[in-house]
Amino acid sequence: MRVVFAGTPEFARVALQDLHAAGFELPLVLTQPDRPAGRGMKLQASPVKQLAQQLGIEVAQPRSLRLDGKYPDEAAAARERLQAAAPDVMVVAAYGLILPAWVLALPRLGCLNIHASLLPRWRGAAPIHRAIEAGDAETGITIMQMDEGLDTGDMLCVERLAIAPGDRTATLHDRLAALGGRLMVETLQRLRQGPLAVRPQPAEGVTYAHKIEKAEAAIDWSQPAEAIDRRIRAFDPFPGALASLDGVPVKCWAAQPAPGEGVPGTVLAVDDEGITVACGHGALRLTELQKPGGRRLAARDFLRGHPVRPGMVFERPVD
Repeated sequence: MRVVFAGTPEFARVALQDLHAAGFELPLVLTQPDRPAGRGMKLQASPVKQLAQQLGIEVAQPRSLRLDGKYPDEAAAARERLQAAAPDVMVVAAYGLILPAWVLALPRLGCLNIHASLLPRWRGAAPIHRAIEAGDAETGITIMQMDEGLDTGDMLCVERLAIAPGDRTATLHDRLAALGGRLMVETLQRLRQGPLAVRPQPAEGVTYAHKIEKAEAAIDWSQPAEAIDRRIRAFDPFPGALASLDGVPVKCWAAQPAPGEGVPGTVLAVDDEGITVACGHGALRLTELQKPGGRRLAARDFLRGHPVRPGMVFERPVD
């Protein structure tokens, strides 16, 4: 089975590694163009491109696949390379480009997507973040036959995964990436034997996982402690939940519910275990923090260089 792979971040790199290890023929990988990254803002290849190059797989990086779009020459060149690759199937995982109809129709067996949610819940760009932010008890992986809608295609395989009470996006991401790679390998192995049973997505329970914006990072201390805690965990590692203390921005990376009541944002207690801050309902003990230009620090280490005392106020940062 000839498999063209389309993906960009670490989540997709795991699936590409699993497909290669399982022995599938991979004539071509599509991934996003190199982007500036790091303090020096040097161009950096995506995790998928880095792995593909290590494995000796041909890579294409069109800025668009729309033949009538902004980059028609790049789309046409990508079509030629896809036609030459003659794929039986295309596997897509967090690619970042919309696949137009001509791409969906090109592989003999169509395009299969690894989606990190229990569809139709959390269609869209940020299903892992939004599941944690919403307080969902479980999530999972859906292997989907792609159509022209936004994550609306028929389901081929679904496996559930519990969300642990302390899960952050980073930890849940890694478990889902491993599950997604395994399920896609299993799906393709069954597809070799013949057509698979498909299930349309339910019409009820549709939600959208909108892309995470930096503006969402600001902590609203008037919210309940549980909601702020979920947002802190959902926004780790990006963009990080942000507060302001004495006019200085502080990222809050970890917290736990704590006893206490007071004016939202007010520091109630300080010790080596953390900084307890009043919320709209209840309180949170901040246990890992970071100031601009610094490292993520446990509360006791943060307090050595940044004294905090009861009565000080964490505020919502001004845009």
